Amino acid sequence: MRSLRTKLTVTMLFVIFAVILVITLLSAIFIRNTASRKSDQLLLMLCENGQYSLNYYFDSVQSSVNNITTFVEDDIKGLGDAEFKEHMENVREYFDFVISHTDGVLTYYYRIDPSVSSTEKGFWYTNLDGTGFVEHEVTDITLYDVNDTSKLVWFTVPKFEGKSIWLPPYVTDNLDVKVISYDAPIYYKGAFIGVIGIEIDYSAMAKEVDSIKFYDNGYAFLSDSDGTLFYHPYIDVANLPEGITKQMPYSNKAESSSAQYVYDGVLKEAVWLPLSNGMYLNITVPISETQGEWRGLIINILISAVIAMIAAGVFLVLTLGLITKPLEQLTEAAEQIDKGNFDVDLPYNMDDEIGRLTKSFKKLSGNMKAHINTLNEQAFIDSLTHVRNKGAFLLAIEELQEQINNGSVDPNFALGEFDCDGLKRINDEYGHDKGDIYLKKACRTISDVFKRSPIYRVGGDEFFIILKNEDFNNKDFLLGRLDIVIDEINASAKEPWEQVWLSRGFAIYDPTNDIIVQKIMQRADMLMYENKRERKMGREA
Repeated sequence: MRSLRTKLTVTMLFVIFAVILVITLLSAIFIRNTASRKSDQLLLMLCENGQYSLNYYFDSVQSSVNNITTFVEDDIKGLGDAEFKEHMENVREYFDFVISHTDGVLTYYYRIDPSVSSTEKGFWYTNLDGTGFVEHEVTDITLYDVNDTSKLVWFTVPKFEGKSIWLPPYVTDNLDVKVISYDAPIYYKGAFIGVIGIEIDYSAMAKEVDSIKFYDNGYAFLSDSDGTLFYHPYIDVANLPEGITKQMPYSNKAESSSAQYVYDGVLKEAVWLPLSNGMYLNITVPISETQGEWRGLIINILISAVIAMIAAGVFLVLTLGLITKPLEQLTEAAEQIDKGNFDVDLPYNMDDEIGRLTKSFKKLSGNMKAHINTLNEQAFIDSLTHVRNKGAFLLAIEELQEQINNGSVDPNFALGEFDCDGLKRINDEYGHDKGDIYLKKACRTISDVFKRSPIYRVGGDEFFIILKNEDFNNKDFLLGRLDIVIDEINASAKEPWEQVWLSRGFAIYDPTNDIIVQKIMQRADMLMYENKRERKMGREA
């Protein structure tokens, strides 16, 4: 085999075959053995972390209520007015001590059954603004039927159950705040006296659960021991019609702590763990996402390719014995590309097999670089509207903040926020496909007017724009142009989803006050909501 072409043909055929074979076998082993196990382990680990966090939250409240209940029942000396008055002062002091060591308390109370005492009603303390607890006027229990557990639930349910209990979400009396509470009945010599309770902010618990994310569409929710939803990020459990409940599509009382099920036509996997308050923390994710771990797959393939290339390199060194300089350059270039450096220098340009291989290699690396750049760009594009997404916006804001920090920012810029009015109504009345049309129409309208400024979709119906240079200087003109375009669109639109209704707020950067970008965003958000209110008042008028 004197011909270089013949030598390379025979050698590369063997190497290519060996590399493909090894990569295929190792990749199959990695995928089969790790993909499913890794996904299950990550789901369960995430669920365990959430369980620990929520249990700490709930246990603090339960422990406090149980300790106070024990103290209260031990402190009752009689049902006379003087005895009750002294008892109340003791309980207030003990409550004050215990609450200071309890996390997340919004309100706490000790209420006396009107049938026990006509003079002592108990007390109710609230901390709505986070500055400290103040005594609040108590709800008049005599206005309710205490045997009706659908009303005044914090009092009637624990009285009916005869035990400490976590209550589902409800709107607390007189405060119009959605809460969940842990309540305990108080007894004296076997007779029901009243109720001890602590209420925690429903939204605070919701944020704790919402912070548990997995893949792109994985989320967490809470259910009770019977499988009824207690909290769900996409279902308003607290405001369901009376008598209506939402049940999970699987049973969390099964022997295993995981299940596969179909919801809205999507095959999903769920894991769950019990919480100390009797509820269950559930985490669910589409199966398609757990089986589509392309990053992990690519890493495994790369590892396999490196192993195969090392073996092939050893084989070539042992069998060929002659490594030409162009081949060394190609090898070095391949190593650079493997490290992510596509700007490699390959000077060899002779018209032979290696020269053609070098040209092909250059073309391949160029295509790979362009493809990777394209993928990076697509990762920051909103799939519905094709403008930049929230990830791109966060990067842009981070860059602005760095420029502000180091003093290199152009002071002539503004942040604008748009909100699509009426999207929920269109989704509810005409369907989400029409809502998507409405969103794309609004986004396209903004893009057509602000042609030179980047537009970002940061929420379902929320868009941000960064005005610089010419668009910044012509801000008022462009906003006027936007109103004209919207009027033209709405005048010719035949369907509600073909119209455009936008609330907007623009905040100009103030170098003397705006040391963080979030302040500009907050002003834009405030101005947008002010514009929304004005537009609403104008329509109602």
